[in-house]
Amino acid sequence: MKADIQAVTDRIIARSRASRGAYLDLIERERERAVRRPALGCANLAHAYAGTEEDREQLKADSGMNIGIVTAYNDMLSAHAVYYRYPELMKVWAREVGATAQVAGGVPAMCDGVTQGYPGMELSLFSRDTIALSTAVALSHGTFEGAALLGICDKIVPGLLMGALRFGHLPTILIPGGPMPSGLPNKAKAAVRERYAEGECGREELLEAEIQAYHTKGTCTFYGTANTNQMMMEAMGLHMPGAAFVNPGTKLRQELTRAAVHRLARIGARGDDYRPLGHCVDEKAIVNAAVGLLATGGSTNHLLHLPAIARAAGIVIDWEDMDRLSAAVPLIARVYPNGSADVNGFEAAGGMPFVVRELLDGGYLHRDLLTVAGGNLTAFGEKPMIAGDALTWTDPGPSGDETILRPVANPFSPDGGMRILQGNIGRACIKVSAVERERWVIEAPARVFADQLDVLEAFKAGELERDVVVVVRFQGPRANGMPELHKLTPPLGVLQNRGFKVALVTDGRMSGASGKVPCAIHCSPEALGDGPIGKIRDGDMIRLDAVNGTLDALVDPDEWEARPLAQGDTAVSGMGRELFALFRHDADEAERGASAILAAAGL
Repeated sequence: MKADIQAVTDRIIARSRASRGAYLDLIERERERAVRRPALGCANLAHAYAGTEEDREQLKADSGMNIGIVTAYNDMLSAHAVYYRYPELMKVWAREVGATAQVAGGVPAMCDGVTQGYPGMELSLFSRDTIALSTAVALSHGTFEGAALLGICDKIVPGLLMGALRFGHLPTILIPGGPMPSGLPNKAKAAVRERYAEGECGREELLEAEIQAYHTKGTCTFYGTANTNQMMMEAMGLHMPGAAFVNPGTKLRQELTRAAVHRLARIGARGDDYRPLGHCVDEKAIVNAAVGLLATGGSTNHLLHLPAIARAAGIVIDWEDMDRLSAAVPLIARVYPNGSADVNGFEAAGGMPFVVRELLDGGYLHRDLLTVAGGNLTAFGEKPMIAGDALTWTDPGPSGDETILRPVANPFSPDGGMRILQGNIGRACIKVSAVERERWVIEAPARVFADQLDVLEAFKAGELERDVVVVVRFQGPRANGMPELHKLTPPLGVLQNRGFKVALVTDGRMSGASGKVPCAIHCSPEALGDGPIGKIRDGDMIRLDAVNGTLDALVDPDEWEARPLAQGDTAVSGMGRELFALFRHDADEAERGASAILAAAGL
C-alpha cells in the first residue's frame, strides 16, 4: 500500500473511531434484537405474504432468505427505464437458489438532465435525503434478510446507500443497469450547445443533436455523476465484479444480475459467509471510492455524496482527505468531459477491471475489503464474459486504447486533479483534470449574480465580453437546495473560446460534467450561512489559483473585514419547493455532505 494512501486511511480511522464504534454497535444490536420475520405476529406476516401466491408457502416455511428489492424504476429516466422487468426476473432467480424476493419499496429518481436550469433542479440534492428516507421505510418492515438496491443515477445511489446503511446488518448488493449504446459523440453534442449559445444554430438543430446523444434506454454515456456512482460501487466491492458498464439488453447484463441475486442469497446471517453491508462499507472502502474517483477524473458531486455515505456508516471524511489523496493518486482515465471517449469506449478499453487491477497492483487501492462477491477486491480486477452459456471472469489484459486508459506507470497526470481552494472567500473545491494548465490561475474582475438565469441574460446582452470571474451565490443547500449550474457551461465555454480569462465561483454545484472552464464550487460557508462569498462586489479582483490552492478577493483586508454581507432573496415556492423548506433549514455544510437528515440525526 502506498504510504500516502495508508496515511489518509489511518487519519480517517482515527477521526472516526467513536462514531464508527457507535455505528457497529448499532448494527450488531439490530442483528440481534431487531424485528425479524420469524418473530412477527401472524397477522403481520399474513399482510406481508398477501401480495404473493407463488412464494407464499416458501415464505411461510422460512427456509431461505427473503430479499427486499428497493427499486428506483421509472421510464422517464433512461438509466432506470431498464429496471422495468428486473423484479419479475429476480424473483425467478431467487427461487433457483431456494430464496424469495419481494419489492420492498420504490424510491424517487429524478433526472437532473431534465430539470437542469429549471426550478425542479432545486429539489435535486434533497431528493438524495428523500431516497434515503424512502429506503429506510422500505426496509422497516422486518421481513427481509437481505436487500437488492436497483439504482444508478446522480442522487439515487448515494441515497440508497445512506438509507440501507442504517440497516447495515443486512447483506446488500447494488445492481446496475448499464449505459446506453453510444449515440452522437459528447464532443459533437457540446459543440452544438456552444453554437446554440452563440446564436449560430436554432432550437430544432439543438434538440435533434440532444436526442441523437440521449437516444435510448440506459445511463447517459458521458462520465458524470451517474457513471461515477457505478465506478465507486466497483471500487468498494458492492457490485458483482465488472458489472458497472455492461450495456442493457445483453446476455452478459442479464447473467450478472442473476449472479447478484444468487450471491445475495448466500451471504445472509444464516449462512457461513455473512457479509453485512455495514461491514463491507468500512474506512478502507470509502478510501477506495475516493481513490477511484480521483484516478478516473470522476464527478465533483461526490465531494458531497461520499462524505454523506461515509457518515451514514459512522465514518468521517473531509475535503482535506480528498486533497491529500488527489496529490497521491495518478489520473489513468480520460473519459468525456475529461477526454473524447464515452463510457462505452472506456469499457471497451478495459473499463473498471483494468482500473481496479492497475490501482491494486500499484498500491493505490485497499485489497483486503469484505466484498459482496466473496474474497477480497482482487476479483474486481477481472472482466466478466460469457463462455459458452456460463458467466466467467478473465484478466482484462493491457489497455485497449491508451488515449482512454493508461497503466499507473504511464498516467495522464501524476495526480487526480481535484484540489481544495482556501482564502478570504472561504473554502471551495475545483476539478482541474479537464482544465488546460494555463487556465489553472485566473485573475479577473468579478461580476456578481444571485441567479444562474441572470448570468445567461448578461451573456446574451454582451455584458460578459471581457476577462471575468462570474460569481453566483445564494446557491447553497440552505438557500435554494444547491442546484447544479450546468447550464452555465456553454456560455462560459464560449467566452473562454473567445480568448477571455474566465472562471466561475459559486456556493452551488456545477455537475458531474464539470469541464474545461475553471470552477471554484461548493464555496463554504455558503452565502446564506454568512459566508464571505457574500462580501464580493462587482469589479472586485478575484484570484483563483489552483496551483497553490488559493481563492481570494484582492481587497484591502480592513475594507474586506468591514464589508456587510449581501442579503439574498431565498424565499422559494412553486414546483413543490416549499415542501422542502425543512431540508433547506436543517442542511449542514457542503464538506459534511449537505444533508438535512444526517444533521438532524446527529450523525
